Amino acid sequence: MLMLCSNGLTSEKLLSEAKKYMASAKSAAIVVTADNEYKENNYHVPRVTETLTQFGLTTECFDLDKQAPELLFDYDVVEFIGGNPYYLLDVLRKTNSKPVLSELAKNKILIAWSAGAIVMGNSLELIDMYTPEMNFMNLADLSGMRIADVDILPHYSKFLRRFDRFEEKCKEYEQKYNTNVIRLNDGDGIVIEYGTMI
Repeated sequence: MLMLCSNGLTSEKLLSEAKKYMASAKSAAIVVTADNEYKENNYHVPRVTETLTQFGLTTECFDLDKQAPELLFDYDVVEFIGGNPYYLLDVLRKTNSKPVLSELAKNKILIAWSAGAIVMGNSLELIDMYTPEMNFMNLADLSGMRIADVDILPHYSKFLRRFDRFEEKCKEYEQKYNTNVIRLNDGDGIVIEYGTMI
């Protein structure tokens, strides 16, 4: 199961949905790779740890900068936190993580939010219309991991006030690429099971 969220399991609805899949789960990896600066010291890690612990899971921080992606198969739940989507995409490519992510989405529980959710989708082109300065590694190919055939725009209502022409740029992107962007407010998410959104 793949769950893509704006800011994690932060609403009763998302917690309830996740619980349906957690019955036999025992362990969870919190993937901190997207935060290239703070890693396991990211301020969201205690909240994520507490949430996963409430499901009865043991948790460990995991960093693809230091650990092989195949080691994620040792966990029942894998949760990617936010950070820099360009940095995360670059690391996922360099570590050839796509086959592992696809397998996790099919046979385990893969949760990704913010930068993590963006990277699991089709492309970073939309995000590049807002924050190209985050691409300090100068990635030319902005295609995502495509674990799901979606374009996710997290933190929608928050970013509406922060960026000039935020919605207009989103609509331009939709027209240019003939796609429907899924706009997620904090507390929102989608579940994709067997390739179908529910």
